[in-house]
Amino acid sequence: MEKPGDVAPATLDLQAIRAQFPILAERVRGKRLAYLDNAATTQKPEAVLQALDHYYRTSNANVHRAVHELAERATTAYEGARDRIAAFIEAPREQIVFTRGTTEGINLVARSFLQPRIQPGDEVLVTGMEHHSDIVPWQLAGARTVAAPVLDDGSLDFDAWLKLLSPRTKLVAVAQISNSLGTINPIADIIREAHARGIPVLVDGAQGIAHLPVDVKALDVDFYAFSSHKLYGPTGFGVLYAKREHLEAMEPWQGGGDMIRTVAFEGSTWNEVPYKFEAGTPDMAGAIGCAAAIDWLDAIGVEAAAAHEHALLEYGTQRMAEVPGLRIIGTAPHKAGILSFVMDGAHPQDIGSILDMEGVAIRTGHHCTMPLMERFGVPATARASLAIYNGEDDIDQLVAALHKVRRLFG
Repeated sequence: MEKPGDVAPATLDLQAIRAQFPILAERVRGKRLAYLDNAATTQKPEAVLQALDHYYRTSNANVHRAVHELAERATTAYEGARDRIAAFIEAPREQIVFTRGTTEGINLVARSFLQPRIQPGDEVLVTGMEHHSDIVPWQLAGARTVAAPVLDDGSLDFDAWLKLLSPRTKLVAVAQISNSLGTINPIADIIREAHARGIPVLVDGAQGIAHLPVDVKALDVDFYAFSSHKLYGPTGFGVLYAKREHLEAMEPWQGGGDMIRTVAFEGSTWNEVPYKFEAGTPDMAGAIGCAAAIDWLDAIGVEAAAAHEHALLEYGTQRMAEVPGLRIIGTAPHKAGILSFVMDGAHPQDIGSILDMEGVAIRTGHHCTMPLMERFGVPATARASLAIYNGEDDIDQLVAALHKVRRLFG
């Protein structure tokens, strides 16, 4: 389940897939666009753009609050999106909480689940490769974050992680895939070991949701958070899955709108789950667009997408080895389509600027993983990240541009 390379490569009609993404026809600096910043956000297929347009043109109204025709259409589409998203990760619909993204989902767990349960000195066990959004919320909730070390190849030191589990560990939080390294973490093993000690687990699925099949019931995970915009869907919308017993026990963290059952000046009562965590007017279009993105990806197959990306990762790794002075950061044996690298004599920001002039879009910086950058002794990296619409021509364009960087800084 967690190894893209385990799936036999499937033949995808790459040109037909690309034709569904209008933005890929854009020219950048007069060059063909090679979009390799997918770990930051993916582009959106026509099916998603049409779903958003259709909603706003034909069904725009607030949900749950009126009996007129447009409100009924909007509510039907919105709750239908919840059903679709739930089915995608094998979850009951009432355990799907709509959020603004992975970050908000993690913050919700930190404030509503963790904070009321911890005492001074209690810990959240994370890894050294976590995104800031899987570190800072636990600290804001009052917990001490303890990080399991990362090996030189970018893999989690699982034995060291195991030893850090203690009676003080109130939650384990782990990225399914590292956004900086591409490392695929052994989340099934992590969940099993944590649960054997009575410790709940949150998985940050921001990078995993579009690249690996996810079955929350089979994993037995307590919390799983992801964002629509890394799944070919719209920005500003996300999902938190949680076990029902946790949702029932947690208090709301925002008030107003659909999260109430009754309101009085003397006190108020809360709606049933998942609605007690969805205050205010929701992002109806975001939910509908996310469901459309899932339909689109499901039609291709997550496994087929993963196999395509894995083959491209291997090709990219081989091609980038041809560039003198280039070093890939993160060479774990189980890895998704992320190529994070540094080059002798060239700052990552300069690399990114030169690549942009060649039509190649990558990300440079610390990627919201400052402790990980410190672990590898670099201030930043350049990062090329893959999606289903990328091909060998994108890699070739990247490598040609990297040779230009080498000539300028060699």
